[in-house]
Amino acid sequence: MATDRVSKSSKWFSNKGLRLSLHRRRSKSSSTLSSPNSLMSPYTPKKGRAREDELKEVFRHFDSDGDGRISALELRAYFRSIGEYMSHEEAQSAINDLDADQDNMLDFQDFLRLMKREANDYDDDLKMAFEMFEMEKGSGYITPKGLQRMLHRLGDAKSYDDCVAMIHVFDIDGNGVLDFHEFNQMMA
Repeated sequence: MATDRVSKSSKWFSNKGLRLSLHRRRSKSSSTLSSPNSLMSPYTPKKGRAREDELKEVFRHFDSDGDGRISALELRAYFRSIGEYMSHEEAQSAINDLDADQDNMLDFQDFLRLMKREANDYDDDLKMAFEMFEMEKGSGYITPKGLQRMLHRLGDAKSYDDCVAMIHVFDIDGNGVLDFHEFNQMMA
């Protein structure tokens, strides 16, 4: 039953619109991107206080009346603002699935649990994608040849030199391959 509850709410919260919105909010707060290290996904973990402050800002975006809780009405308004329709019943169901204290609203702690779960799901997906690009499974690196092979399988044939150039952009340590950290920065 708990798994059913999680999957229903995930339909809405793992929605690409939420991710894009969170990413847009981060992009507005940093006006320049000086290096690949400064690129971050909405789900790239930050350390302690900075991460919590960022999530409080996002939470305040949902909590339009500033009462410290997200109602079904506020949830619907958020999704409407990103062009998604959500009925009142769907909004209330999503809240009920995540609401630990059963007050029919999401408080900041409920929101933090949701964001942690979404971050874990994103990390798992990213690891699976990384493994698909590895030429030699388990090596921990994406080579130009591995990138070329996977792009060809995806219907986007590139030359070896194109793949070298693509890797070079995010190759922070300059070793000619991408490790998982560099791949994460690229995907952000």
